[in-house]
Amino acid sequence: MPAESIKIVAENRKARHEYTIEETFEAGMVLLGTEVKALRGGRANLKDSYAKIKDGEVFVLQLHISPYPFAYYDNHDPLRPRKLLLHQAEINKLYGKVNEMGYTLVPLQLYFKKGKAKLKLGLAKGKKLYDKRESIRKRDENRDMDRIRKNYRVKA
Repeated sequence: MPAESIKIVAENRKARHEYTIEETFEAGMVLLGTEVKALRGGRANLKDSYAKIKDGEVFVLQLHISPYPFAYYDNHDPLRPRKLLLHQAEINKLYGKVNEMGYTLVPLQLYFKKGKAKLKLGLAKGKKLYDKRESIRKRDENRDMDRIRKNYRVKA
């Protein structure tokens, strides 16, 4: 059986710097035809986007999908709220966590899986400034250690 084909359209790289990701969820998206065509062309931006739970449904807000340039009429609004498709048990779990202090829903990746548009949603807690500095320090230390190991292997 062939491996699942996943084509990443957009990634929110800043989210892992700004937040500590506790758990991730994969959600389907309710999209219009021109939005799907624009996504296949890689015209999406996850920067500043977030998700909210409203009336037992999850919506992603501020997700920018550029208008499809070849649509003659009836193009979509680039920043419209889009409904996410999750199981009710997942929504209830997220609702309980988001109502706790400090948790938020952050989109991490937008991709196609088996021809369907999916959004990887992270249950995240905001980092403080000192946490960000700690993450940067650890990353730099690991990079230095890898560089030393590489040089040691070459000379030996």
